[in-house]
Amino acid sequence: MATKSQFRLFRSRNFMPLFLTQFLGGFNDNFFKSAMVILITYRLADAAGMDARILVTVAAGIFILPFFLCASLAGQMADKYERASMARATKIAEVVVMSGAAVGFYLESIGVLMVVLFLMGAQSAFFSPIKYSILPQHLKKDELIGANALIEMGTFLSILTGTIAGGLFILREGGGSFVSFLVIGIAVLGYWTSRYIPPTRPINPELKFRYNVIRETAALVGEVMPRREIFLCVLGVAWFWLVGATFLSQFPTFAKDVICADEQVATLFLAVFSVGIGAGSLACNGLLKGEISGRYVPWAACGMSAASVLLYFASGMSHAGATEIGVAEFIRQAGNVWLLACLFAISFFGGLYIVPLYAIIQSRTEEKMLARVTACLNVMDSFFMVLSSVGTTLLLTIGLDIPQIFLVMAALTVAAAFVIRGVKNTLWEG
Repeated sequence: MATKSQFRLFRSRNFMPLFLTQFLGGFNDNFFKSAMVILITYRLADAAGMDARILVTVAAGIFILPFFLCASLAGQMADKYERASMARATKIAEVVVMSGAAVGFYLESIGVLMVVLFLMGAQSAFFSPIKYSILPQHLKKDELIGANALIEMGTFLSILTGTIAGGLFILREGGGSFVSFLVIGIAVLGYWTSRYIPPTRPINPELKFRYNVIRETAALVGEVMPRREIFLCVLGVAWFWLVGATFLSQFPTFAKDVICADEQVATLFLAVFSVGIGAGSLACNGLLKGEISGRYVPWAACGMSAASVLLYFASGMSHAGATEIGVAEFIRQAGNVWLLACLFAISFFGGLYIVPLYAIIQSRTEEKMLARVTACLNVMDSFFMVLSSVGTTLLLTIGLDIPQIFLVMAALTVAAAFVIRGVKNTLWEG
């Protein structure tokens, strides 16, 4: 498929309603999370006498935990029921959950907001296998690279816009009320767009549900693991989300404690990171020209690692002052331009890295297995992101600062790139 063809998917009912639904859901997730994290970092943590760094890291783990707990059931439901109807059901659940978010912001309660964060993660966990398993049912094989590039671009564009909006409005006068109104309104709009997703045929309507979470999750992973090329792609995707979760969760405290900057600079970091992912995702389709191949994946991992090392040194070039600076003052400091360039490079290589892995999974998994493989992907993603949360908390506890944590990620990503590079050529040459 030619590079320009990916944008033609926006005119297709087989793609556009799904894209809008997932974009609005991603926007709402990140709008709420950003508002919550900024509120905790700059107001609630100090009032409660708690460490904002630990609270923010714990929050990241709380959001991801439902992906692990709900993955097996979500995969079974995506196989048993018609997926477009399932998408609409998850959007109705989002409206209910976001109504609870309004209560949390009104009370300014860390506990209530954490509960809502968990429920929001659960809602997203049920939508995820629908989103990825429905693409091969609606699209041609040579459209999958372009479709996944647009989905990843949309995902991180929603992170960008949602994060910017949440960070900008929550600390203003009446910000809690405005954020509450918008999260409910976006959830309603997401339900409306989901009504236009074309129906699909259920893959296994006779499926009997198995509710033992631990046993079924282990069985799910065990079912996919022998499929070596698919499972290695699953691990590769999971590693990307571990890296991404580590960076994204630490940006607010990185801005506040390392750069001595306000919440708008934290939002700038997230914006640059999100734009980089989108640019890398679109560039991937241009490089591969619609071919499903992972030949650039190991090199992209090396690029992420090298840029992370440069970010460590660029962090030392930033001159923190006694008072928090804003975006204008931050940009005027020459060393910070290099810091932003490093963030963009990390995420750009991340976009090149992640898109082929999703397309390989979708194209090489038989239809009857795709929802369960996607559920397995969610299990591994959530496990690695919870591992990121736990590992980052431990590293902070033993005294590492945030730039040093970024350096640890660079070293670990080199190891991941080495493992990926060792995979047999049949996987990467498509």
